[in-house]
Formats: sequence, C-alpha cells, structure tokens
Amino acid sequence: MVKRSLVIAGHRTSISLEETFWRELKALAKRRAQSINALVAEIDANRGPANLSSAIRVFVFESVIQ
Repeated sequence: MVKRSLVIAGHRTSISLEETFWRELKALAKRRAQSINALVAEIDANRGPANLSSAIRVFVFESVIQ
C-alpha cells in the first residue's frame, strides 16, 4: 500500500492504494488531460456511499476492462 496526499475540492486528504492502482490512475489522468487531483475529485463527486479508496479502485478497474 502506498499512501499519498491529494487536494480534493480545496481539502487535503490522504488515500492509500496499491502501487498498481496509483500507476493506472496516473495513466488515466494523463489520457484524459487531467491532474490526478482533478480526476480523484470527479471520482469523489460520483462515488455514492463507497469510501474514496474503494471508489478509485472500482473506477480504475472499470476503465481498464472497457
């Protein structure tokens, strides 16, 4: 697990993800011409009741299998 700090909607938060998910999240942000912070903010806004780390994993997984 790798813990990183991000700023989402003006608030600093820390997220722990496996390195594989961090690498793919970074690649997805680059393909979408977004910062990681912006992409995570988008995931956060659409995550529903799931915790943020889980929502990121699901987003990355779904993006990879499409």
